Amino acid sequence: MDGKMTIKFAIIFFILLLDQGASCDLLEYGADDEDHHHATVNQMLVPRSHQEDATLILNNLLKEYDKNLRPDIGVKPTIVDVGIYVNSIGPVSSMDMEYQIDIIFAQTWVDTRLRYNSSTMKTLTLNSNMVGLIWLPDTIFRNSKNADSHWITTPNQLLRIKTNGKILYTLRMTINAECQLQLHNFPMDEHSCPLVFSSYGYPRDEIVYKWDRNSVQTSDQKYWRLYQFDFMGLRNTTDVLRTTAGDYVVMTVYFDLSRRMGYFTIQTYIPCILTVVLSWVSFWIKSDATPARTALGITTVLTMTTLSTVARNSLPRVSYVTAMDLFVTVCFLFVFAAMIEYAMLNYYSYSIPKPPAKMQKMAYSSFKIGHAPRPMMPMGHSLLWHDYEDNCMNECLDGKDCASFFCCYEECKEGGWRRGRIHVNIGELDTYSRVFFPTSFLLFNIVYWVSYLYL
Repeated sequence: MDGKMTIKFAIIFFILLLDQGASCDLLEYGADDEDHHHATVNQMLVPRSHQEDATLILNNLLKEYDKNLRPDIGVKPTIVDVGIYVNSIGPVSSMDMEYQIDIIFAQTWVDTRLRYNSSTMKTLTLNSNMVGLIWLPDTIFRNSKNADSHWITTPNQLLRIKTNGKILYTLRMTINAECQLQLHNFPMDEHSCPLVFSSYGYPRDEIVYKWDRNSVQTSDQKYWRLYQFDFMGLRNTTDVLRTTAGDYVVMTVYFDLSRRMGYFTIQTYIPCILTVVLSWVSFWIKSDATPARTALGITTVLTMTTLSTVARNSLPRVSYVTAMDLFVTVCFLFVFAAMIEYAMLNYYSYSIPKPPAKMQKMAYSSFKIGHAPRPMMPMGHSLLWHDYEDNCMNECLDGKDCASFFCCYEECKEGGWRRGRIHVNIGELDTYSRVFFPTSFLLFNIVYWVSYLYL
């Protein structure tokens, strides 16, 4: 009996030991699982507390907020600090008098109604959905022809609110702005293209714009589309526009541009110069080669007409004379003058009258006594006598006076005709032109390029 009881107590004791060990294992497992659960909960509670905090802040800020009223209305004007980041500029259109610019426009102001207290959320960074829920400055670009905001993949807008109510609002946009180009020095012109903005409805006593510390910044210029221009720099100004509706603060950024001459040098200046030089070839062609010289003159004149038309197509229809217009016009006059020079030479050469009878007798006498007569060259129904100066135009009148400005008879070289008259040999007109035309064209180019490039 005692042995059986001992065995029962031993079995019960062994079972109790097993239960106690299992309980300890369960307790340890439960403790570990609880710690893991608490860690997970803690990890989940941190971001959720921020979300709840931000949502609570926004709900409290916008509970009694009226977006139709500007900050500090009736107390003091709202100060708006502005800054511009230029992504790219160009192209610039001379025909439309405008340029395209891609910017990120930033505005900063303080709205005391949006102050909040939070130890965790120093800055609320919000998306574009909040933009329509608060007051924004009614900024307009006064010289814009059209402007587009960027909406891909989402509206390119940024809104940040700090604890003291300071708001940062940025917007990316592409603007086609008007730029009144002064083309008097085209294509050696320089321009300052403005970007002008101000408030549309709030005068100076309600909104005051100010430039930020780093007000205007630019990106890498190698991505800009200034094909015909070089970017020389920028400057910003602040002005006051006085109107019947009040005084408005007007902010302006000027972008200084200088035109590159490479395209116009290749397309206009070099062809014009070569055409003028080509027209001088006629001075080395014999005067009796009428078809060759006439064809060359007409061809060069028509070429200059075409070049003048093409050069003008790249300009708007301005009423004043540009630098390129002046150069093309002078080149056209040189080509036209070269053709007129041959017309004069040909006309006077063929219209020279036959020498007087007494001169013919003198020539016949010199032939009889053994002197070889000078050659006679038939021209139409008349003979050009080379006994007395090669190209004689008018007979010598009584009193040894010449009826025209030019006189070529020996008997006329003395007397009253010399007063106020010049003795020019028409036969040497080509020789004179070979010197006069290149020299005068070279002087014109020196004066032209020095005046427009350095003065």
